[in-house]
Amino acid sequence: MQKLETKTTLTDAVIVPVRFSEADSLSIVWHGHYIKYFEDGRESFGNKYGIGYLNVYHQGIVTPIVKIECDYKRMLKYGDKVLIETTYWDTDAAKLIFTYDIKNAETQELVATGKSVQVFLNTERELLLNVPEFISNWKKKYLPTHA
Repeated sequence: MQKLETKTTLTDAVIVPVRFSEADSLSIVWHGHYIKYFEDGRESFGNKYGIGYLNVYHQGIVTPIVKIECDYKRMLKYGDKVLIETTYWDTDAAKLIFTYDIKNAETQELVATGKSVQVFLNTERELLLNVPEFISNWKKKYLPTHA
């Protein structure tokens, strides 16, 4: 994974159970569900820091993912608890960058790492080339480098 050259970060952590529907007949979590764990992490992060999907949507903005990476280290199985550490990386570009550390909550073993990049679209689904004002205001509130 490429190293990020950024100013400031914010982190959130949430624990979710491995659900029965996420495991195969061997009780192993299917690889595609790790991307869903990233989503769980972004949702928890957004709720904690006031930048959840509905907060953004009510501003007339949507934030589709344009890039996602996942590096698998170990497997999870049904019955495990997953610790999802989600980190926001500040950038001057009109995008949201998050990295993820997925761990087994009981053993603290690193299970997967990842990164996602989202862009901003307006209600007409046009790409915004500048950071929306409400995101700039959010950065001033939560990131010391923007105060």
